[in-house]
Amino acid sequence: MSRTFVGMPAFPAAAKAAVHDATLRANLRHATHTIRDKRATAVAELADWQQLREAGKQIKDHTLRHLDRYLVQLEESVVRAGGTVHWAADAAEANRLVADLVKATGEREVVKVKSMATQEIGLNEALAAEGIAAYETDLAELIVQLGDDLPSHILVPAIHRNRGEIRDIFRQEMGSWGRAAPDGLGDTPAELAEAARLHLREKFLRAKVAVSGANFMVAETGTLVVLESEGNGRMCLTLPETLISVVGIEKVVPTWRDLEVFLQTLPRSSTAERMNPYTSMWTGTTDGDGPSAFHLVLLDNGRTDTLADEVGRQALRCIRCSACLNVCPVYERAGGHAYGSVYPGPIGAILNPQLRGTASEIDASLPYASSLCGACYEVCPVAIDIPEVLVHLRERVAEQGGKGHRLEKAAMKAASWAMDRPAVMAAAERAATRTRRFHPRKAPGAGAWTESRALPEMPEESFRDWWRKSGR
Repeated sequence: MSRTFVGMPAFPAAAKAAVHDATLRANLRHATHTIRDKRATAVAELADWQQLREAGKQIKDHTLRHLDRYLVQLEESVVRAGGTVHWAADAAEANRLVADLVKATGEREVVKVKSMATQEIGLNEALAAEGIAAYETDLAELIVQLGDDLPSHILVPAIHRNRGEIRDIFRQEMGSWGRAAPDGLGDTPAELAEAARLHLREKFLRAKVAVSGANFMVAETGTLVVLESEGNGRMCLTLPETLISVVGIEKVVPTWRDLEVFLQTLPRSSTAERMNPYTSMWTGTTDGDGPSAFHLVLLDNGRTDTLADEVGRQALRCIRCSACLNVCPVYERAGGHAYGSVYPGPIGAILNPQLRGTASEIDASLPYASSLCGACYEVCPVAIDIPEVLVHLRERVAEQGGKGHRLEKAAMKAASWAMDRPAVMAAAERAATRTRRFHPRKAPGAGAWTESRALPEMPEESFRDWWRKSGR
């Protein structure tokens, strides 16, 4: 599989292929059900969970309303602490900035903390084109990288792989990337984790440059925050001489105190833990402690356009916990690759079409990759009303026309005209009941909708006629 989402088919085509993969569906079902059950238990421990959820929403909304002010404050704070801030309007500019910063050090390899922003912009591929090797150090990301694969989940990128598949990937590929897997490697979690630890340790000790993302940036102090569970982030953030962090502009929060809310909600919603094992924070540079050079690349890449949409902007509240994926019946059956982006599931269905626009076939299809059941909204720790945004984006796609939408608009316009005229509507109902024996079981021209659904049977008389006969 190519390690880029470019050229992926639209969601319906990709999902249709995925649902026939029995191994994929079994892996997804087991993993998502396990995570969601643990999350529910962790959340139930907090009597004030709904208040925390509302607080997170309010903090994010306030920040987005005043994003210009807080970004300037963040830049001033980072510079004051000894860091350097770069602004990137799009993926190409961000990739060019990072490549130039790495080349300026004279190095030709970097270690990476798990970062969705760098995957969004295709940084690894851009660095490879410049002769720079980027090594993923998160265990799941390492599995994806060694397998020449694509991430399929926000929190667990290799969720589509089982232990046997991971063992085979390690045996076959580790040697070409560095230290080979131990002879006779089994598929127990302990053995796989130890093989990854030995493989990565030599990279941590050798690397002079690291690339990270961040879960949060504090405007007040210029502090960046990374939450992780394996310790690889701590190694990347402290051992190299140069640290380059690529972070979306929406990740800023105003004050240190605001972290109090998210440090409670994010671990419970993602890994179902009361507190994540590693919370790493850094503020600029400090002599003799950690990297001697720190660069922050602030990434727009469609976020300003998203911010301009009063309904859609709530997607920028997302703290990348993945709770919405784990309860989504569509994601569970289709898997993450079908979404054609590093952001899969319900949040991806509303974030990707806003960051990238709806001109492409795949982005135009994503707002329809949902049953609108609302489970995603119920578990979101910052109360993003994903169904509301999905419907809003469907309207946008329909307005731009295209296959099916012109016919749909014509049908809706005709129905509206008839429903505004009671006599016409009554005549249509009588005609429909009198011709009921000739009605097809599937509506012509609506094969995608009726492929697994039968039309309801037409009653012998309309409600209007029944009402009139019953003398009510």
